[in-house]
Amino acid sequence: MTSSYCSILQSPIGAIYIFTDEAAVNRITFKESGSQGLSENKISQLAATQLNDYFEGNLTAFNLPLKQQGTEFQQGVWTALQTIAYGNTCSYLEFSKQQNNVLAIRAIAAANGKNKLAIVIPCHRVIGSNGKLVGYAEEVWRKKWLLDHERAISKKGQMTLNF
Repeated sequence: MTSSYCSILQSPIGAIYIFTDEAAVNRITFKESGSQGLSENKISQLAATQLNDYFEGNLTAFNLPLKQQGTEFQQGVWTALQTIAYGNTCSYLEFSKQQNNVLAIRAIAAANGKNKLAIVIPCHRVIGSNGKLVGYAEEVWRKKWLLDHERAISKKGQMTLNF
């Protein structure tokens, strides 16, 4: 049986719960559910340190062992999300074109929404084709904050698409 661990980081956008097992980060969320009675381990502490560095503007790319359950298709989408550069955004349509699968735009959006590793797998960098901030499991105001933060630190990019 796999043991579970949890570190809690107080961030500018709320408490972040970092769930791990002995080998990898499994979930990063703003929802407390399931954290009671869990202790930290080296991986959860490392993730908390890196997230703290991200919020302080000192980290633009994470280096953590990650493992979340999902289909092969979902895993592919989550891997591709990590290629969206810090401080940049792209639309769901652009993202699906980059995956050479424009017809799967809804499936790609659904996989994006099932990402359980908030911030570290940057699903917040995908926005609507009209430039609007649509859908974010951790609440749209947090998505806006994250994009504004990255734009300010990187001094590049845009929060919305301008037409």
